[in-house]
Amino acid sequence: MKKILKVALAAMMTVGLAACSGTTDDTASVTYGFVTDTGGINDRSFNQTSWEGLKRYCEEAGLVENQDYSYVISEKESDYVPNLTGFAGQRDLIVAAGYLFEGAIAETADQYPEQKMLIIDVESLDVDKYTNVQQAVFNEHEGSYLVGVAAAKMAEKAGKDTVGFIIGMESETMNKFWAGYQQGVYSVNPNMTILYDNVNDFSSQEKGKAAASKQYDAGAYVIYHAAGGSGMGAISEAAARREAGEDVWVIGVDTDQYEYGKYGDGTQSAVLTSMLKRVDTAAYNAAKAVAEGTFEGGIVRYSLADGGVGIPDENPNMPDDVREAVDEAYNAIKDGTVTVSETYVKE
Repeated sequence: MKKILKVALAAMMTVGLAACSGTTDDTASVTYGFVTDTGGINDRSFNQTSWEGLKRYCEEAGLVENQDYSYVISEKESDYVPNLTGFAGQRDLIVAAGYLFEGAIAETADQYPEQKMLIIDVESLDVDKYTNVQQAVFNEHEGSYLVGVAAAKMAEKAGKDTVGFIIGMESETMNKFWAGYQQGVYSVNPNMTILYDNVNDFSSQEKGKAAASKQYDAGAYVIYHAAGGSGMGAISEAAARREAGEDVWVIGVDTDQYEYGKYGDGTQSAVLTSMLKRVDTAAYNAAKAVAEGTFEGGIVRYSLADGGVGIPDENPNMPDDVREAVDEAYNAIKDGTVTVSETYVKE
């Protein structure tokens, strides 16, 4: 039986509060370790955003980087267990970024049953067995529905009938991005074509760029990527095309990637919007809970309704009518009028 911890927005979004408020006198002695997947610490996406959330808490708590908190980069999947066990028993909390860590986290937890750990994007570990592991999961399909609406609306305004999607790797978690995006696009136009490419890599900008080039050449007007570091290649391809005068757009993921799509004199960006996935909040909250002595194992779910997924408040490239359509979709999901499925609409 799964235990699910429900997190209210007021409890989640504590970034603006002083980190030491309500913490124990031992806060300064709490230590943290972060392990990246193969995308690296500066992937401008999943790993980087998770690390930034942990780092933000540590800085607010007055902790010292490379002394009280630090990260280690996994060059390959075989590094996961050694990197995790290297921190085990040495840090109060270990944070692992991504579902690829599922087996490694279980193996480490078996060896170190008292070691507190946070794994992001996994909810399949036995919560009765792994009581020391918090599993943070997100309703990616809800946020992806919003950017699907944005992509389809933009395509229609331009007289186009094709959009694209690039995924880093297929998995139960990653496929929720695809499912939500489909539903958002088809809610606007059920006859729209959605091009799909799996680059099977979260760290190859070359593969992301090649997939985006292929889709733009095939008529995609807007491409949404859920490909981590590989997605930066899709963004650079969109920026290069816009600088050359081509009318195309790209949608970022995890964090607001507007800055990464800038071209020319730097005043314009190829990024239409981004699907925010608040992995930084998950890391921040877990770190804070450890310091306060309130950390619990189990599943913590972050949804659109509580701010766990969404789009940026500011989207300079999004026309007002498109933003209005996205806002309508947001409100419909939030109030339950629209339920977004985690599974595909069509192959």
